[in-house]
Amino acid sequence: MNLANIVARGWDAVGTGDFDTLVADYMEDMRFVMPGQADVLEGRAAFRAALDGLATLLPPGFEITALRQIQGTDEVVSIVEWKSAKVTGSQLAVLFKFTGDKICEERWFIDTEQWKSAF
Repeated sequence: MNLANIVARGWDAVGTGDFDTLVADYMEDMRFVMPGQADVLEGRAAFRAALDGLATLLPPGFEITALRQIQGTDEVVSIVEWKSAKVTGSQLAVLFKFTGDKICEERWFIDTEQWKSAF
Protein backbone atom coordinates (compact mmCIF):
# COMPACT_ATOMS: atom_id res chain seq x y z
CA MET A 1 0.00 0.00 0.00
CA ASN A 2 1.42 3.39 -0.96
CA LEU A 3 0.59 5.73 1.89
CA ALA A 4 2.18 8.68 0.10
CA ASN A 5 -0.46 8.34 -2.63
CA ILE A 6 -3.22 8.57 0.01
CA VAL A 7 -1.66 11.77 1.37
CA ALA A 8 -1.23 13.20 -2.15
CA ARG A 9 -4.89 12.44 -2.88
CA GLY A 10 -5.77 14.39 0.27
CA TRP A 11 -3.74 17.43 -0.78
CA ASP A 12 -5.48 17.31 -4.18
CA ALA A 13 -8.86 17.21 -2.43
CA VAL A 14 -7.92 20.24 -0.32
CA GLY A 15 -6.91 22.08 -3.49
CA THR A 16 -10.31 21.47 -5.09
CA GLY A 17 -12.31 21.98 -1.89
CA ASP A 18 -13.55 18.36 -1.90
CA PHE A 19 -13.39 17.91 1.87
CA ASP A 20 -15.68 14.86 1.94
CA THR A 21 -13.18 12.97 -0.23
CA LEU A 22 -10.38 14.18 2.05
CA VAL A 23 -11.92 12.98 5.31
CA ALA A 24 -12.80 9.57 3.87
CA ASP A 25 -9.11 8.64 4.32
CA TYR A 26 -9.19 9.42 8.06
CA MET A 27 -10.16 7.14 10.94
CA GLU A 28 -13.30 8.06 12.88
CA ASP A 29 -11.28 8.72 16.05
CA MET A 30 -8.44 10.62 14.34
CA ARG A 31 -6.50 13.55 15.86
CA PHE A 32 -5.50 16.79 14.16
CA VAL A 33 -2.82 18.90 15.85
CA MET A 34 -2.63 22.45 14.55
CA PRO A 35 0.31 24.88 14.39
CA GLY A 36 1.53 25.69 17.87
CA GLN A 37 0.73 22.12 18.97
CA ALA A 38 -1.79 23.39 21.57
CA ASP A 39 -4.97 23.20 19.50
CA VAL A 40 -6.17 19.66 18.91
CA LEU A 41 -9.24 18.41 17.09
CA GLU A 42 -10.47 14.98 18.14
CA GLY A 43 -12.51 12.93 15.70
CA ARG A 44 -13.27 13.00 11.99
CA ALA A 45 -16.54 14.94 12.45
CA ALA A 46 -14.75 17.79 14.26
CA PHE A 47 -12.01 17.79 11.62
CA ARG A 48 -14.57 17.91 8.81
CA ALA A 49 -16.45 20.78 10.46
CA ALA A 50 -13.21 22.76 10.84
CA LEU A 51 -12.48 22.37 7.12
CA ASP A 52 -15.55 24.48 6.31
CA GLY A 53 -13.67 27.41 7.84
CA LEU A 54 -10.34 26.60 6.19
CA ALA A 55 -10.04 30.01 4.54
CA THR A 56 -10.02 31.67 7.97
CA LEU A 57 -7.39 29.24 9.32
CA LEU A 58 -4.86 30.03 6.59
CA PRO A 59 -3.01 33.32 6.13
CA PRO A 60 -4.41 35.71 3.48
CA GLY A 61 -3.05 34.80 0.05
CA PHE A 62 -1.86 31.36 1.25
CA GLU A 63 -0.58 29.27 -1.63
CA ILE A 64 1.28 25.97 -1.75
CA THR A 65 4.16 26.39 -4.20
CA ALA A 66 5.72 22.91 -3.94
CA LEU A 67 4.87 19.67 -2.19
CA ARG A 68 6.71 16.40 -1.69
CA GLN A 69 6.10 13.27 0.39
CA ILE A 70 8.50 11.14 2.41
CA GLN A 71 7.06 7.73 3.35
CA GLY A 72 8.02 5.59 6.31
CA THR A 73 6.49 2.34 7.52
CA ASP A 74 3.26 3.73 9.01
CA GLU A 75 3.71 7.43 8.35
CA VAL A 76 4.17 10.05 5.67
CA VAL A 77 5.74 13.46 6.05
CA SER A 78 4.71 16.17 3.62
CA ILE A 79 7.21 18.95 3.04
CA VAL A 80 5.13 21.95 2.01
CA GLU A 81 6.64 25.05 0.44
CA TRP A 82 4.26 27.98 0.75
CA LYS A 83 3.84 31.70 0.47
CA SER A 84 1.23 34.24 1.46
CA ALA A 85 0.49 37.93 1.13
CA LYS A 86 2.96 38.75 3.93
CA VAL A 87 5.47 35.87 3.59
CA THR A 88 7.36 35.56 0.31
CA GLY A 89 8.29 31.93 0.88
CA SER A 90 8.64 29.34 3.63
CA GLN A 91 8.30 25.65 4.43
CA LEU A 92 6.32 23.58 6.87
CA ALA A 93 6.06 19.86 7.53
CA VAL A 94 2.97 17.78 8.14
CA LEU A 95 3.19 14.32 9.73
CA PHE A 96 0.48 11.83 8.82
CA LYS A 97 0.36 8.70 11.02
CA PHE A 98 -1.53 5.68 9.68
CA THR A 99 -3.33 2.65 11.00
CA GLY A 100 -3.61 0.40 7.98
CA ASP A 101 -4.65 2.62 5.08
CA LYS A 102 -6.40 5.27 7.22
CA ILE A 103 -4.88 8.39 8.74
CA CYS A 104 -5.10 8.32 12.55
CA GLU A 105 -3.20 11.55 13.22
CA GLU A 106 -2.21 14.68 11.31
CA ARG A 107 0.28 17.01 12.99
CA TRP A 108 1.61 20.30 11.55
CA PHE A 109 5.14 21.55 12.28
CA ILE A 110 5.65 25.19 11.45
CA ASP A 111 7.48 28.29 12.61
CA THR A 112 4.58 29.57 14.72
CA GLU A 113 5.90 33.12 14.99
CA GLN A 114 6.20 33.38 11.22
CA TRP A 115 2.74 31.80 10.84
CA LYS A 116 1.20 34.36 13.20
CA SER A 117 2.94 37.22 11.37
CA ALA A 118 1.41 36.04 8.08
CA PHE A 119 -2.07 37.12 9.23
